[in-house]
Amino acid sequence: MFGFLRRFRKEQPAPHTEPTAEALVKDEAESRIELEAEINAEEVQRENELPTPFELAPLQPAAQSPVVEKSATPVLDAVLDESSPPMPQPATRPGAKPEEQIEPKQGLWASLRSGLARTRQGLTEGLASLVLGKKQIDDELLEDIETRLLLADVGIDTTRTLINELTQKVKRKDLNSPEALLEALYHHMVRLLEVAEQPLQVRSEAKPMVILVVGINGAGKTTSIGKIGQRLHGEGHKVMLAAGDTFRAAAVEQLQTWGERVGVPVIAQASGADSAGVIFDALQAARARGADVLLADTAGRLHTQGGLMEELKKVKRVLAKLDPSAPHEVLLVLDASIGQNALNQATHFHEALGVTGLVVTKLDGTAKAGILFAITHKLGLPIRYIGVGERAEDLRPFNAREFVNAVLDHE
Repeated sequence: MFGFLRRFRKEQPAPHTEPTAEALVKDEAESRIELEAEINAEEVQRENELPTPFELAPLQPAAQSPVVEKSATPVLDAVLDESSPPMPQPATRPGAKPEEQIEPKQGLWASLRSGLARTRQGLTEGLASLVLGKKQIDDELLEDIETRLLLADVGIDTTRTLINELTQKVKRKDLNSPEALLEALYHHMVRLLEVAEQPLQVRSEAKPMVILVVGINGAGKTTSIGKIGQRLHGEGHKVMLAAGDTFRAAAVEQLQTWGERVGVPVIAQASGADSAGVIFDALQAARARGADVLLADTAGRLHTQGGLMEELKKVKRVLAKLDPSAPHEVLLVLDASIGQNALNQATHFHEALGVTGLVVTKLDGTAKAGILFAITHKLGLPIRYIGVGERAEDLRPFNAREFVNAVLDHE
């Protein structure tokens, strides 16, 4: 069942009444009397517990009185230390490290749930408020659910499809409560996204497998290449990177930094060089060195700029001169925070280049993670990776059920 719904019910505030002025004055006076009584009792107890001088040390002859005076204070301190109750200490678990040294690392599920917090807050908490107190399913409830889906950027066509499926089940009396309605919505959303659940596979017959990474400026292409390269390198593949973004300032240096961090070679030329030529040279080098994967960066461009899109087509033609099957994968990097515009980008890039997979980034910074449903429903393209944070491990293979669980707080 939905965890958010149970929490929402528990968090509802209990009714309360405002105290009168006379009651407040009375309570304050009683509290002051009780506090003074406690202080007096503690002082009396402390005086009774103090040891007498005869308990501190035996009497000494007059000739040794200086010695007694010098040692009296330490003896008194020692007796007080033994008789006084110990100071309270913070409770600690056996074997626990100091608090400042404990840095728990989030698991994969926790990091995904944390990364999709904004979408979950907007969608699931709204659904909880709709269902709370409802006894039956009516048209108003269905309309409110439709509104919530649209606000999460699920898209008009996709939302209409989901609501129509729910409506048909209500008419057939397959659903008899608002909770059952939400459960049916969950299963529909999982089935819709399962089409896109196709992780990236390194093709052994392609030596090397050429992955061309495209997208607009600011979507996170270069960073995604570095993270994917780190993942593939960690899986035991021999990876090379091609700095094909020769237009953006510092793009080559950024990819070279990733190469040094991951420990893979980077083929690069000076800024302003022909992008197709750089990637062509990189493919030659990758074949000569026996690389398994070549990840090629490209210059960012708007999907509406026809001339720049033609340059990407040129890269594909140049690669085909060395390997007619290259590129073996065209990855489109999309920024989830731009919402429905990401769907427009995916449509144009797919028409121009034949996109084979998607990398959806910055899901942790937006409440519009529902765009994945719209893109999958409209294009049916595989979602290879999703980005839910800044760390390398936060770029993770897409899993439909885990994604919907995190978005809807489903258990």
